[in-house]
Amino acid sequence: MSITTPDPQHPLAGLDLTPFAFTRRCWVDGTPDSVYRLISDVSLIETWSPSASEVSYAPGDGPWVGARFSGLNRRDQREWVTHSEVVQADPGRAFAFVVGGADHGIVRWSWHFREQGTGSIVEQSWQLLRTDPVLGATREDVIALRDHMADSAEATLVALAEWIVADRAR
Repeated sequence: MSITTPDPQHPLAGLDLTPFAFTRRCWVDGTPDSVYRLISDVSLIETWSPSASEVSYAPGDGPWVGARFSGLNRRDQREWVTHSEVVQADPGRAFAFVVGGADHGIVRWSWHFREQGTGSIVEQSWQLLRTDPVLGATREDVIALRDHMADSAEATLVALAEWIVADRAR
C-alpha cells in the first residue's frame, strides 16, 4: 500500500511512494531486550547516527506509544529540527516513530529485533508516508533523500554494532 500526497497543488501530487522505502539489517552482539532499550532511549541515537543529534523526549515522555520527541537533523550542510511521535513500543520486539506525528507524519522509522545465535538481528526501516515541500519538489529530490537515509541507516547499524562490542569491553 502506498500513500500519496494529499495536496493536489504540490508538484509531486499523485507520486507512487512504494519505491520510497527500505530496510537495512545487521547482526549485533546483544539480546533483543538490551538492543530495544538502547534504541528506545532516543537520546542515544546521536551516539550512532551520522544524521541526528540532540534528540530527547518531551518532558515526562519516554519509550511508549504516544510519546513525543524532537531532534536536530543534518543533511548537505543544512540542519533542522524534527518532531516525532512513538507509534510502536514492544520491548524486545519493535520500536517505531513517525516524523511529524502519527496523524500527519511524513516518514516512519521502524526498528525490529529478533534473536539469532548469541545476539540479535536488528532491522531498521524507513518509509515515506507523504511528500512535503520540505523534502523537495522533484522525484529526483525524493530519490536523493531516500538514498541519503539508506546510507545513514547503514552507518547507524554498523556504529550500533561496534558500540555494543566496545561497551562490553569497557
